[in-house]
Amino acid sequence: MDELDLLDWRRRVFELYADVRRTRDAEAGWRLWRDTRDELFASHPQSPLPPEERAGFAGLPYFDYDPALRFAVDVEPAEPHRLEQPYAFTRFGRIHALGTALDVYSLESYGTGVYLCFADASPDTYGGGRYVLDTVKGSDLGTDGGRLVVDFNFAYNPSCSYDPRWVCPLAPPGNRLAAPVRGGERYPASARKP
Repeated sequence: MDELDLLDWRRRVFELYADVRRTRDAEAGWRLWRDTRDELFASHPQSPLPPEERAGFAGLPYFDYDPALRFAVDVEPAEPHRLEQPYAFTRFGRIHALGTALDVYSLESYGTGVYLCFADASPDTYGGGRYVLDTVKGSDLGTDGGRLVVDFNFAYNPSCSYDPRWVCPLAPPGNRLAAPVRGGERYPASARKP
């Protein structure tokens, strides 16, 4: 059943992020995250990759780890702003990282969730944006001294970037950066449209 496969996928992702949070060395946690994601993409029935692409899958492309892309930030209150995408989100906060302010949203559906997505100017990343924090899906690096950990080395492409059968919210206008962010998952050259 697809529903039980999805349940297993989500359990594995939640467990992965819990393991990463327990890892004292951020780069070692990042390597665990990469290796586990590659295994899930290659073999799991709920992989975002179309089934015909899984057999030849050699791993997701990533930028090298950069410790300067890891931040412990305060979430400052921000005036609520509703964002309608395939799902409704409301901005509730703002963080400062990468020399700019980024909006943080709450998902307005069952269970709510905290969501941070951004797009950057790199030609090597998915133009619709990458996720850094999506607690509904388990992507959460926790806190450090009461401050939210936001590590752009863990930025990942939404499922819809691999297969149109998925519907994904994209980066909101306030989180579209004019500069490249060379951390996290790259967008495979084979997936880019000429």
